[in-house]
Amino acid sequence: MHDTPDTDYTQRFIFDECDIRGEMVSLERSYAEVLAKHPYPEPVAQLLGEFMAAAALLVGTLKFDGLLILQARSDGPVPLLMIECSSERDIRGLARYEADAITAGATLTDLMPNGVLAMTVDPNKGQRYQGIVELDGADLSECFTNYFKVSEQLGTRFWLNANGSRARGMLLQQLPADKLKDAEEREASWQDATVLAGTLTAEELLGLDNETVLHRLYHDQAVRLFDVQPLRFHCSCSRERSSRALVSLGEADAQALVAERGGVIEIDCQFCSQRYLFDSTEVAQLFAGGGLEVPSDTRH
Repeated sequence: MHDTPDTDYTQRFIFDECDIRGEMVSLERSYAEVLAKHPYPEPVAQLLGEFMAAAALLVGTLKFDGLLILQARSDGPVPLLMIECSSERDIRGLARYEADAITAGATLTDLMPNGVLAMTVDPNKGQRYQGIVELDGADLSECFTNYFKVSEQLGTRFWLNANGSRARGMLLQQLPADKLKDAEEREASWQDATVLAGTLTAEELLGLDNETVLHRLYHDQAVRLFDVQPLRFHCSCSRERSSRALVSLGEADAQALVAERGGVIEIDCQFCSQRYLFDSTEVAQLFAGGGLEVPSDTRH
C-alpha cells in the first residue's frame, strides 16, 4: 500500500474469500473548506460532514464520468443539504439552516423532519439519472442504506460519522455471486461482515486509520486494501458561469437589475462565497457578444 498522500481520500478493499467489497473515506481539509464558508452550528456541521463522506463513497462506487449531486430537503430547521462531487473527485457542499431553531444534540429527525433524499448522476455523456427516497432513517447512515434497499438489488450498507474536524465513512457492498455460489453461505457471509462493521464506534472510525479499522473488524478474514484515491475541495463557479446567468435574464432585465442595484450587480457563489461583480458597461458588452475583456473585481 502506498503512503497516504493527504488528509482527504477514499480507499477500496475487498474480501478475498467472499463476494463483498468495501470503501472507506477520510475528509479533513475539504471538510474544513466547506465549513469555513458559513458559520454552521455543530449539529449542522456534523450532518454536512456525514453527507460529504457519503458522496465521496458513492463516487468511488459508481463508475461514471460526470457529476454526482446529493440533496436532502426537509421542512425543518435544515431545509437543504447539498453536496456535489465530480468523477475527478472535486467536492463542494452547503447547508441551509435556521440558526435559532437548532439546539445542541439535535438529531436528524429534529433537524430534517419529513425529509427526502435525492441522488442525481449527471454524466458527461448519456442520460441524467435521479433517484428519490424518503429521509426516514434515524441517521444519515441508515438513510443511505435504505436508499440502496429501495433502488438496488445488491446489499449496501453505510457507516458515517463527522465531528466538525474530520468526516469518515465506510461502505460495504455485496458483489454478484462468484466465490460463494450457495445462497445461504452468501447471506451468512454478508450478515457476518455487516454485524462486525456495526460494532465499530464513532470514536474508532474517526480516530483510527483504515488498516487498523479493518484489522480490528476482520482480523480473521483475508481483506485486501487498495491504494488511496485523493479528493479535494474545489468549487466550479467562475466569472464565465455568472455571466451566462446574466445573459439568460435578457438584456433589458439585466440592465434593469444593474440600475436597481446602484450600478453594479453582485453574484455570490452559494458554495464558496466567491463574489463576481458586473457593472453596466460589462453587462452591455455581454449582450454585444464582446465576452468579458474588461477585468473586474472578484473577491471572497
